Amino acid sequence: MSQTKKIYFASDIHLGLPSYEKSLEREKLFVQWLDLIKKDAREIILLGDIFDFWFEYKRAIPRGFTRFLGKICEITDSGIPVHFFTGNHDMWIFDYLPKETGVIIHKKPIIKEYSGKNFYLAHGDGLGPGDYAYKILKRIFASRFSQWLFARFHPNFGLFIANSWSVHNRYSRETKEFEGEEKEWLILYSQKLLKTNQFDFMVYGHRHLPNDIKLNDNCRYINLGDWLSHFTYAVFDGTTMELKTFKKDNQTEHD
Repeated sequence: MSQTKKIYFASDIHLGLPSYEKSLEREKLFVQWLDLIKKDAREIILLGDIFDFWFEYKRAIPRGFTRFLGKICEITDSGIPVHFFTGNHDMWIFDYLPKETGVIIHKKPIIKEYSGKNFYLAHGDGLGPGDYAYKILKRIFASRFSQWLFARFHPNFGLFIANSWSVHNRYSRETKEFEGEEKEWLILYSQKLLKTNQFDFMVYGHRHLPNDIKLNDNCRYINLGDWLSHFTYAVFDGTTMELKTFKKDNQTEHD
């Protein structure tokens, strides 16, 4: 990989939360970041929950987010791949977003290699031990029948119900404080995978807690944090993987 071309990672922007005004402010900041990194990006990887809620009706989509969508179109039109992982808040992405914006949709964890380094990439919801109630709920929401049933609602009513549910359930286990490596489900999940696989970096979103933890002599666990309170992201330059914070004055610093 050229030293001037980098891989950028971000997650959990939750556009739409908690209000139009606050979301718009965050959207403008995130677009500012995208505009800055496009200058030296080889690929951009968005690891889920970019929207706080998203559902594509056959002839309608949620209002708003035009600045973000326009910037993504500009970036993909320039030839820079943008990988878009669905999270637990925006799992109902179908064909509209990839067709109109050119993003590459991923609904499951993937493995990528950059400059000889192996990356395990996932949003992180439903992985690891425990949280059985959510895993059942996710299976229900991911079913074709649930999607078909929700599509029967008028968009005004359906989006109202979904947004109300999203805000009500916002502060759950995904924002629970860090309780140590032995209790973090994603770390336990990563350690189990490492028994039979070799990765250099295992990168997740979902937990809203920026973390860079060494799992063994070769592998690091990276959690990207969020853009609700931390404004963190990761960048890989072909040699070094760093977790950084984006500042409103367009300056960055190491987290």
